[in-house]
Amino acid sequence: MKNSLFLILMVFLLISCKTVSVDKNTKKQEDKPNILILHVDDLGYHDLSCNGSKIYQTPTIDNLASQSVVFDNAYANYPRCVPSRFAMMTAGYPVQNGDVPDDGFNIGNFSDDKNYIKAIKNEGYQTAFFGKWHLGSKQSVKDFGFDYVFAAGHAGSPISYFYPFNVKKRKGKSKKHPIPDIDEVGKPGDYLTDLMTEKLIDYIKNRDTHKPFLVEFAFYAVHQPLEAKKQDIQRNRKEINSFDFGDQPEYIKEGTGRTKMRQDNPVYAGMVENLDENVAKILQTLKDLGLENNTIIVFSSDHGGLSNDGTKKRHLATSNFPLRAGKGHLYEGGIKIPLFIKWNNRFKHRKEKESLVMLMDIYPTLYDIISNKKLKTVGKSFLPVIKGTENWKDRIVFWHSSKARPVNTGDSKSSAIREGNYKLIDFYKKNKIELYDLATDPYEKVNLADKDNEKRDILLKKLNEWKRKNNIKKLNR
Repeated sequence: MKNSLFLILMVFLLISCKTVSVDKNTKKQEDKPNILILHVDDLGYHDLSCNGSKIYQTPTIDNLASQSVVFDNAYANYPRCVPSRFAMMTAGYPVQNGDVPDDGFNIGNFSDDKNYIKAIKNEGYQTAFFGKWHLGSKQSVKDFGFDYVFAAGHAGSPISYFYPFNVKKRKGKSKKHPIPDIDEVGKPGDYLTDLMTEKLIDYIKNRDTHKPFLVEFAFYAVHQPLEAKKQDIQRNRKEINSFDFGDQPEYIKEGTGRTKMRQDNPVYAGMVENLDENVAKILQTLKDLGLENNTIIVFSSDHGGLSNDGTKKRHLATSNFPLRAGKGHLYEGGIKIPLFIKWNNRFKHRKEKESLVMLMDIYPTLYDIISNKKLKTVGKSFLPVIKGTENWKDRIVFWHSSKARPVNTGDSKSSAIREGNYKLIDFYKKNKIELYDLATDPYEKVNLADKDNEKRDILLKKLNEWKRKNNIKKLNR
């Protein structure tokens, strides 16, 4: 009898300890939520099945969106990687000293008064960055304020998604920067997105439980090289071969090259679906650790999908159809992105269809949530939009794309402004202007520049005033 009572008491104590451990974890973080940013590389707006893809299956991300505040009018600040990430990390337009930051740019010395990572650390957070940085060396990530850094540095894309990751699997030598850390911890058979997810999960499990965390996971997926697991390729090849694209052409002419009009690449499809599987692992970890309800999750992409080539024909990843064009272009296909934010029991799911938000607004929003403070930057907190107390449908936003790549992606140097539903694109080197009413023409088919001279001139004046204010001398007008 005594032995039975002893066993019952021990079982009770074990259960109690386990319960206290989870509750204690949660209790310590009640005042300030954890933050997890899932930032995907080159993922187009229509690459998610919840946004209309008939080929790519993304059930986990779709479900995340169904529990989030979803922004239908969300934009990248630039249609390429480096300037887009610069804007997100500095909460401002990607213009510095009158020019756009490009490959080789080092962000580490950016002033502290505009650094949201250091500001968030000052609120008691531990910070970590995983994956694509592309804004300097690994040290620059730490200089910017992240405590823990994994697989981040100069690299803009992997040399290979398969171990060894920094060894090219095809002929010739790679000119790309190697990704730090990954080959040291990888093993034969590893796939990069899987490995990085494992390291992220390890970090969350072994974090300091006395502090809330801010973690940004900047996936290298789904950027080229196009490499997926065999089983994922085979499954998608079968599905694509049986899909009826009807009379949809494979390509149409755009800029100096072509726009891909079909999502018919089984390798890219496999990469997107592997991404979704890894998001599922991360979300399950949060649930298992009792962190699900007190973790803010942000999902975004850095710009539109790779759907265009230029004078040099290339293997294209995806299609942003029905949006026009893709990566590199200031048409909607190049800058419109998926963006949604979830906080269980705090943010009620809805689709925000009117307000214009941008990547540069993400960190100001998060800082506002955790501190109830606002810093003076161009990017601004969309917390009032989430709460429904403000509507940003008439917001004015700008783009300046001076790093055109007519050979690789077919785009030309251009600047753009959107005010309300109207969007003007100024191809300032070609002396060409295009004007679209996105309320009636979301796919930018009807150029109104010659029909609505008054609106064209008003927007062009505002665009040039913004460029002068930012010391952008390439007006050509």
